[in-house]
Amino acid sequence: MLCLLKMSRIGKMPITIPLGVTIEIKDGGDYGYKEVNVKGPKGELNQSLKRGVTVEIRDNQILVGRESDSKQNRAFHGLFRTLVNNMVVGVTTGYSKSLEIVGIGYRAETQGANLILSVGYSHKINYEPPVGITISVQEQTNVTVEGADKQSVGEVAAKIRAFRKPEPYKGKGVRYKGEVVRRKSTKTGA
Repeated sequence: MLCLLKMSRIGKMPITIPLGVTIEIKDGGDYGYKEVNVKGPKGELNQSLKRGVTVEIRDNQILVGRESDSKQNRAFHGLFRTLVNNMVVGVTTGYSKSLEIVGIGYRAETQGANLILSVGYSHKINYEPPVGITISVQEQTNVTVEGADKQSVGEVAAKIRAFRKPEPYKGKGVRYKGEVVRRKSTKTGA
């Protein structure tokens, strides 16, 4: 039973299923209610749903609704619609984040699937990405993180940036492509 009273603006939008993507809704999952599995050319993802959120497939579209108009169900309605949409986009086109390395002698390279960073420490940092994430390096200073899961891509990019955050005096470090680092002036002598 879909509640059509105060519908979430995001939650009520249908998700179109692209060609080559199969969606399966089954009982179970982490919360013991329902689980949505999405398979496509870039991989397979699944999302557990909380009780109170309904998902159905009709006319090549996914419709996310809620069982009642309680505050909790209204909060989860838009959230789970967005999570399911992110899975559909991830298995068709994928997600990517670009990072740039700024600093004299700072560089990156790949060794197999691992990322090797030289960012001013006495040792090189060897980072092994999780399953489903690929890291590529262009020109030793540009790193691209790609994968089907939007959350995992963001987490890996944030972890790589955390190895050497951009500092405010010279701007050296690892930053997101297009990120503006606020610069501070240095101390002046008396």
